[in-house]
Amino acid sequence: MEQEVNPWKTTRITEAYENDWIRLEHHDVIKPNGEPGIYGKVHFKNQAIAILPIDTDGNTYLVGQYRYTIDVYSWELPEGGCQNESSLDAAKRELKEETGLIASHWTRLGENYLSNSVTDEKAIMYLAEGLIQSESEPEDTEQLQLKKIPVKEAIAMALNGEIKDILSITTLLTYALKVPGLHLT
Repeated sequence: MEQEVNPWKTTRITEAYENDWIRLEHHDVIKPNGEPGIYGKVHFKNQAIAILPIDTDGNTYLVGQYRYTIDVYSWELPEGGCQNESSLDAAKRELKEETGLIASHWTRLGENYLSNSVTDEKAIMYLAEGLIQSESEPEDTEQLQLKKIPVKEAIAMALNGEIKDILSITTLLTYALKVPGLHLT
């Protein structure tokens, strides 16, 4: 693939808001058509991390929690943020925090951008295997439930809309496409 030249020109960036996790920026720009315009950007200070833990029986673990931003309860893969550590170390930490699981084998499944029209949030997906159960250590913002189900069922939940979290969906479908002979029907 050829790298395209950026047709956007930034003339000024103004910080509108900042906290420990995000920075909201107002950009004055020259649009690709040459006209002046504006753009809003949410800069994420952390990378998003998703973990697909799979045990020797082909089960995975979903985490249920109430999501403040969308005002609904959500079933998701274990997820979290990575700022001052490697993405693998963050994945190990998040898996232990949310599920109590410790994995001996890790595979990076890929990476993506979660909503690249307004944010720069990058996500990294991992497969975790060789699981051992220990005690979970949820953060004070997390009131979690844990559900152990066959990974095929979790993939079906992603396909039929029961799982709505895009990082969980992307991770589950990436895994499904990479596993030869995984029949979902």
